[in-house]
Amino acid sequence: MDIKFCGAAQEVTGSCHLITLENGKNILLDCGLFQGRNVEPLNEKWFFNPQDIDCLILSHAHIDHCGRIPKLVKDGYNGPIYSTHATRSLCAIMLLDSAKIQVRDAEYHNKRVAKKKKRKKNNKLKLKYKEPLYKEEDVHLAMTRYIAMGYDTWFKIDDDVHIIYKDAGHILGSASVTLRIRENGHWKTLAFTGDVGRPNRPILRDPQPLEDIDYLICESTYGDKLHEMAPKESKLFLKIIKETCLQNKGKLIIPAFSVGRTQEIVYMLDQMENEGLLPRLPVYVDSPLAVNATTVFGTHPECFDNELNEYMLIDDDPFGFNQLKYIRDVRDSKRLNTQPEPCIIISAAGMMNAGRSKHHLNNNIENPRNTILIVGYCSPETPGGKLRQGAEAIKLFGQVKFVRANIEIMDSFSAHADRDELTEFISPLKKQAQKIFLVHGDTDAQKPFKSHLLRKGYSSVEIPSIGQRYTLDLSK
Repeated sequence: MDIKFCGAAQEVTGSCHLITLENGKNILLDCGLFQGRNVEPLNEKWFFNPQDIDCLILSHAHIDHCGRIPKLVKDGYNGPIYSTHATRSLCAIMLLDSAKIQVRDAEYHNKRVAKKKKRKKNNKLKLKYKEPLYKEEDVHLAMTRYIAMGYDTWFKIDDDVHIIYKDAGHILGSASVTLRIRENGHWKTLAFTGDVGRPNRPILRDPQPLEDIDYLICESTYGDKLHEMAPKESKLFLKIIKETCLQNKGKLIIPAFSVGRTQEIVYMLDQMENEGLLPRLPVYVDSPLAVNATTVFGTHPECFDNELNEYMLIDDDPFGFNQLKYIRDVRDSKRLNTQPEPCIIISAAGMMNAGRSKHHLNNNIENPRNTILIVGYCSPETPGGKLRQGAEAIKLFGQVKFVRANIEIMDSFSAHADRDELTEFISPLKKQAQKIFLVHGDTDAQKPFKSHLLRKGYSSVEIPSIGQRYTLDLSK
């Protein structure tokens, strides 16, 4: 059996791993979009022929894990797409949103090319028009290939390959994937963690442990960090709200992923409001995708943890309260830019590289009364990544903006397990796991995590590079 790492190798985005069995069967784990600057070539090409893939197994609905599925289908993939029920529901809205972004970005690019060519009739620069990576019709076709499965039940793909999903506690519907594979009469197990969530987080169940694994593909996003715990997190969040909105009379801008992070923040604000702790401030969720995703959350209570189920006995809408307004219309979104009074604005995209959050950043970054609260991972080349690194100025929409707003970072909101949580999650595998492959992490996080695991007694830990192939002998 071979494993070829086709994305999220020594980086975070573009999750995609190809399993090739001895009989020639090709299994793809995830098919994610590369995100950040200068990633167009990576998103355009494949490290395999899509027509040769026999099945695709999806861990969850974040775009860096599912965002190239419509292109895969467009380029000739004709097999099934396995996912959990909630993942399928989320993909239906997230991939359509992604398609609109692909089309809009191509149109914007082509307008700029046309203007440049018009200005310079004898232009010798090789300016090329761009086609969208995929369109809405490609998404509709891809969605017909989905086969939804429940958690904790073995499912037979064929006589030699069985699969089971375990709740990964990362976002709604997220799962780790375990494959039971037979080659030359020997059965071996290979697991892919997908993205591992954190224990004792609100809304979702805790990550379910893996068992009896021979080989493991493991995420490592925060392999070098430890997060704050919930009590400190809530107090710090409330402190930031009061300092920004009450003391400074400013706006609190929270760029957040539409799925998972937005709902968690809203749920925390809902609890504060019920406890009488939240100041009387308008709160806006300014993201059509987040609005749709929150509706999907309500249709999948099977993913909720006991705490949320009990909370819903006293508050039947944990994602809504009197001060909260969900915004779809772009005109209402633009009005927030000129609204003078203090408020909280939660908006996608979480890395501030696209969507309405980029516009809110552009309009608020130079006002010292405001605060930009970063609540998740940002690729280094995105605006969010530069702010995390302490940039004093950033370029937005072709203009340099000076960073005069307060920048706060709360990684405790992260839906990714930290170093110790990841270590605990894979601890049952220490004796049996023959090899661990670290993916979905920058090398600055992966190298310390590898050293940490080796000190803990794991025998073999690899950090594959993109395109690298490993051969595993399942007869041993």
